[in-house]
Amino acid sequence: MPKISVEIPQELLDDLDDHVGDDGKFVNRSDAIRASIRKTLDMLDEIDDRHGRLDEEE
Repeated sequence: MPKISVEIPQELLDDLDDHVGDDGKFVNRSDAIRASIRKTLDMLDEIDDRHGRLDEEE
């Protein structure tokens, strides 16, 4: 799996960390970020679909 590097404001990182760990929804930051990216892309696909911007072959 490729690795990337991003800069994230501390406030956003603190919010993310509230959802990571033994008491959180995610095992680690990477899992949380991947889930967020997937959800965002799904939402964008739904918007594109409503506006007829998705190819039928996808």
